Amino acid sequence: MSLPAPTEPDRPEHYINRELSLLAFHRRVLEQAKDPDTPLLERLRFLTISSTNLDEFYEVRVARLKQQMALGIGQPGPDRLSPQETFLRVSAAAQDLVEEQYRVLNDVLLPALASEGISIPRRQLWSPELTRWAKAYFESSVLPVLTPVGLDPAHPFPEVLNKSLNFIVKLEGEDAFERDANVAVLQVPRVVPRLIPVPTKLAPENTFVLLSSIIHANVGQLFEGMEIQGCYQFRVTRNSDLWVNEEDVEDLLDALKGELHSRNYGAAVRLEMPADSDPEMQALLLEEFGLGREDLFLVEGPVNLHRLSALHGLVDRSDLKYVPFIPRLPKAVPQHAHIFDLVRRQDVLLHHPYQSFSPVLELIRRAASDPKVLAIKQTVYRTGEHSSVAEALLEAARAGKEVTAVVELRARFDEAANIDLATRLQEVGAKVAYGIVGYKTHAKMLLVVRREGDTLRRYAHLGTGNYHPVTAKVYTDIGFITADPDITADVDAMFHELTGLGKARKLRKLLQAPFTLHKTMLRLIEEEAKQAAKGKPARIIAKMNALVEPQIVRALYAASQAGVEIDLIVRGICVLRPGVPGLSETIRVRSIVGRFLEHSRVFYFHAGGQELYYCGSADWMGRNFFRRVETCFPVEAPPLKKKLHKALQAYLKDERQAWILGPDGEYARPPVTSDLRSAQVELLARLSDDPQATAAWEASRGKSGKRKRRSRRRGA
Repeated sequence: MSLPAPTEPDRPEHYINRELSLLAFHRRVLEQAKDPDTPLLERLRFLTISSTNLDEFYEVRVARLKQQMALGIGQPGPDRLSPQETFLRVSAAAQDLVEEQYRVLNDVLLPALASEGISIPRRQLWSPELTRWAKAYFESSVLPVLTPVGLDPAHPFPEVLNKSLNFIVKLEGEDAFERDANVAVLQVPRVVPRLIPVPTKLAPENTFVLLSSIIHANVGQLFEGMEIQGCYQFRVTRNSDLWVNEEDVEDLLDALKGELHSRNYGAAVRLEMPADSDPEMQALLLEEFGLGREDLFLVEGPVNLHRLSALHGLVDRSDLKYVPFIPRLPKAVPQHAHIFDLVRRQDVLLHHPYQSFSPVLELIRRAASDPKVLAIKQTVYRTGEHSSVAEALLEAARAGKEVTAVVELRARFDEAANIDLATRLQEVGAKVAYGIVGYKTHAKMLLVVRREGDTLRRYAHLGTGNYHPVTAKVYTDIGFITADPDITADVDAMFHELTGLGKARKLRKLLQAPFTLHKTMLRLIEEEAKQAAKGKPARIIAKMNALVEPQIVRALYAASQAGVEIDLIVRGICVLRPGVPGLSETIRVRSIVGRFLEHSRVFYFHAGGQELYYCGSADWMGRNFFRRVETCFPVEAPPLKKKLHKALQAYLKDERQAWILGPDGEYARPPVTSDLRSAQVELLARLSDDPQATAAWEASRGKSGKRKRRSRRRGA
């Protein structure tokens, strides 16, 4: 049967601008810094994360908008905003966000830290003893690596590194050569720590000073005999997107190596300076970097808040940090089980970080050392430095196994690490491929081929996140280990596509971008709509990082009009407007922002009672559907489907860390109706060894008095 066309789904007011939606997510992260129930040093960390998020937003998204405006290109999205209109709205929203970041720092976090005996005194408040110590530190540890540049015809403006700390100094007087130049630039090398502990004989323990304050207090030593009229920090953010014409290069690795250096010197997109800086110096720098006033951010504090994140490691106060927890193995996975024997009997589903990443590492390590294993194939997007995953691949290649690594060299900001790993793998004889020209390989796949008797058996791991043991501790992801012949054959077929040539293979169970994933998701959404139109139960639950792709949005609108109950758990960008009368009344959108970065992608469809569950590496974005190689795998075993169901229900019942998207495009906390449940706390309690989380979860479910007190605090 044909479904009725949705009521004007393409009207621009039915779509939220993707850039503004992303900025809204960064603001939700900042909200974590205000939460009094979050440990204090973790609140500071959330502040610094919101700052680095905004850095990357300017390095990539704003940089792209500026390029589109300069070249007169760029088609408006479904919201019909041009690049120019988007840029103006983004600039205003970003200015508001930065102003709020510094308000939170100065009015909330620094006083709270001081009340706990942790202080970063401004130089105007230094004691005479601290001032003398700062001078000595400057002379011994800072001055030798500084090189001021006086601006004159013989000394043009120096190249300024992306996001580096710099000073512009306004001077008066003549120097030894009778030059009357009155402006100098001072670049601060990154080798010097930005946050320095003060000796306890001079100040209480956990007193720190900023490197910028030490330099500012002693900058006169660099300009002997001249008068300092003004000294101001500044930081420039640059376009950091690498671009290589893959079709015109013979070796992608060599081409990217040559481009990495340029990332530090791309076109400027933002300038940060102190709020009290000289307008003349502001104008000079804006002109130098080709920026407008809308690109200038005047801040009440250090120009790089990320540097304050060092405080988390420097201060030994466990009471001001999250309590560590121990990831647990699923009950079906014994502590010392032989991984191949276990997976032959049953599929294994892991929910990180609550459950251990060790079975994945065990699979790779065992494959590297097991003489029965003949071949290992793996995609590499991000593994991190000194990765045990990478070391296992190297060990397997040295042992003479057939090792194939599909290394995605263009994983943004991990290009250097991936180039290094690709080079090391090639040196030990592994086969290294860089995927498909024009498509990023974003799929998370591992295949092990093992001889068992007279047959070859394949084992596979598929995941929603990277093979990165560090992020496995702070990102929520789903990992799936299986010996299912259909799935492992599909994984093998995908590796053949990535390394060889030929037409796309018909897969048995896996969905694959750019071939079947998009059309299958559309079909599954439309089938739910058909069921609803017949008056039958219809339900969609989809958890992802971003929802952008217009055809998917239109299909969801049509499904809502047909009566499908739809819950979307979208961490970041969401361009769909839920709850619009006549269009999306049955769609609810929530974002979970908490201790862990929500990264898993899980998709549920009622499917006439079949209860289909898929997990995958792809968000519902155009780039994932059409410009990347992605996988989406079914979870079919009833116990594992039940596990995913419980996790999704925990997210849908979250009242503690959830944000609800309204029809107006604004996010708000959900109303407190029963207990203040937190999905992440509940999952920690159920899946990991964390007594505190268990106690908190039980308390939230049973102590109404606490709920009432919490409700009052939230309303304050």
